Amino acid sequence: MPNSRSQASAPLARSAMAFVLAGGRGSRLMELTDRRAKPAVFFGGKSRIIDFALSNAINSGIRRVAVATQYKAHSLIRHLQRGWNFLRPERNETFDILPASQRGDGQNWYLGTADAVYQNIDIIEDLAPRHMVILAGDHVYKQDYEYMLQQHVESGADVTVGCIAVPRMEATAFGVMHVDKDARIVAFLEKPKDPPGIPGREDLALASMGIYVFETKFLFDQLRRDAADPDSQRDFGHNIIPYLVKHGKAVAHRFERSCVRSSAEANPYWRDAGTVDAYWEANIDLTDVVPELDLFDRDWPIWTYAEITPPAKFVHDLDGRRGEAISSLVSGGCIVSGATARRSLLCTGVHLHSYARVDGAVILPYVDVGRGARLSNVVIDRGVRIPDGMVIGEDPIEDGRRFRRTEKGICLVTQAMLDKIQA
Repeated sequence: MPNSRSQASAPLARSAMAFVLAGGRGSRLMELTDRRAKPAVFFGGKSRIIDFALSNAINSGIRRVAVATQYKAHSLIRHLQRGWNFLRPERNETFDILPASQRGDGQNWYLGTADAVYQNIDIIEDLAPRHMVILAGDHVYKQDYEYMLQQHVESGADVTVGCIAVPRMEATAFGVMHVDKDARIVAFLEKPKDPPGIPGREDLALASMGIYVFETKFLFDQLRRDAADPDSQRDFGHNIIPYLVKHGKAVAHRFERSCVRSSAEANPYWRDAGTVDAYWEANIDLTDVVPELDLFDRDWPIWTYAEITPPAKFVHDLDGRRGEAISSLVSGGCIVSGATARRSLLCTGVHLHSYARVDGAVILPYVDVGRGARLSNVVIDRGVRIPDGMVIGEDPIEDGRRFRRTEKGICLVTQAMLDKIQA
């Protein structure tokens, strides 16, 4: 069931600021991030990955938001300008896009996640938030940060770290929090070979979600201390959090305490769609009859840039040439012309021509799938033109020669790959 806040609690979110770290490439997504940062990658038909962190902030009641960008930021910045310009300064709301920029010392890149905040201390100070909620911009989940802020204040923590429980041996890919019975973090381990279990549930481990809550002045003090350390990597996970575990009070916040679920969602949902396989799976999961992530939850909407498009269109009704989509999500502006989509996700403006067949396909905006093409278990990048009759996903050897094929058999297809074939 959805979380409901205590009516007696003060809305700490209204005096907080969300700072979203969105500068990373996400290299494990391979060619999907050749032209855009990972937070700008399309997800769920019409959203971008960063929309989840931003929507959580807005839905939680936070009205001061900043996004730090760096790697190939144009696509991301354009999306933020178009979709997130509704916050109004006259209502004491702010939305700042903070690209890495040259400072007085000649430095013009963010050296790490902590440095991205440190370089913008002057901007944050002007807004005077009581608390800072530091967010990763590349995860898919729904969370009410007000609960995390309340725990932070009530526990007297120096930092509160958002954590998710995962099977213990799956936690080897994460930063893991070793906690005591009171949720105080006693050790922080980066990608441990033998992760520590949770007290009382030794089969599970607490993995960091890359979400941190600080009192603002305390955070600034820590960032200045870290900036003066010549050996620091200027990173929250590598430097700031381990230092506070050792020298301060770091407390873990369990995701299940603040995750937002509609009546259709049985379990807490959080995904790092950071590989091609994970990205494909998270999108295709949305085509289930009752998906684990409910994008139709009107009580916790995922805000985004609402591109103006005509409705999706399905045409032709002949045997073998019928425009249809089964167990699929089809976005606005799509034309399914005598073609069939099964268990697929079609982003805005996709055109499937007659006799085409797609199954298990994640197709990004404005892709044109030629007449008679057959696509299975694929991710097709934005704007790709699939030639008539092309077959992808049926011959592993041929697919591996022409495209990016993962260990699980998912083919990532870009226009550059097709141009190389046709040259």
